[in-house]
Amino acid sequence: MYCELIQIDFNSDEAIYIQLRNQIILGIATSQLQEGDTLPSVRQMAETIGINMHTVNKAYSVLRQEGLLCIDRRRGAVVRINADKLYAMEELQEELRVILAKAVCKNVSKEEVHQMVEQIYSEYEE
Repeated sequence: MYCELIQIDFNSDEAIYIQLRNQIILGIATSQLQEGDTLPSVRQMAETIGINMHTVNKAYSVLRQEGLLCIDRRRGAVVRINADKLYAMEELQEELRVILAKAVCKNVSKEEVHQMVEQIYSEYEE
């Protein structure tokens, strides 16, 4: 299951741990990963996708800090969706501020951004 979910581009300039983090977030957003699902161990994930264990560990740590994973000594990495909407909104606002600033620098209009957001958001609605 996780082999289809995780697609790492080894030629990308984006750090591999960020790619892994993003793929897991997309898996949660598209319901391929559910609250309470257990991810493979760091060793299993590293072997499955052919990356270093430290890279997987870093991605899992970032997801834990972001409130999307809980590390349980017995079960391993467990999907835990942060129910704190206010915190999520503040975090999103910080990230969007930079993304929108980059869009302004590239002359992307507000209307184009709105259209893009609508299109992307619709991919996650059931």
